[in-house]
Amino acid sequence: MLKSQKVNQETRVITGPVRLSYVQVWEPKAMDGGKPKFSVTPLIPKTDRATLDAMDKAIKAAARQGQQKFGEDFMRGLRIPLRDGDTDESKGGAEGYVGCMFLNASTYNRPGVLDRNKQPLEDKEELYSGCYARASLNFYPYKVNGNKGVACGLNNLMKVRDGEYLGGRARAEADFADVEVEDDFDDDL
Repeated sequence: MLKSQKVNQETRVITGPVRLSYVQVWEPKAMDGGKPKFSVTPLIPKTDRATLDAMDKAIKAAARQGQQKFGEDFMRGLRIPLRDGDTDESKGGAEGYVGCMFLNASTYNRPGVLDRNKQPLEDKEELYSGCYARASLNFYPYKVNGNKGVACGLNNLMKVRDGEYLGGRARAEADFADVEVEDDFDDDL
């Protein structure tokens, strides 16, 4: 019999609806020669104060855990995962990031993915960069190779609605919406 995993409620956040970017939840991907991970970048509207306040509290709780685990100096020069989509040097002003805060959430274990009816989402085409979802996230402290901070773990996702693809891709229905389909085909094709 499996023991149930104890969830730290201080560091866990269930977001409001967020737009997803860099969706990598079906197959893990290795970054910079590291171990392959599943990941996603949630874009949190700056107007969603409930989610941002919950994240702030969870980040502070994870930082306190890091201080207890790694010592007093852990809090100096601490990196936090939440970044500003308007000004961050890597994404500032990028499509979909304006007016949002964002972070990278990852896990070594495949996250659960549900549809809005809380049923498993099996169609991989239904969860993509640009759709909207709620995310279950967990914040935790780290200290590795001289770097220290709070990172964000990805637990699960629940898709809540479609959205325009990020990165220039369009849905097939949109591409062909105005195309007239003829019944007779020209044999000269």
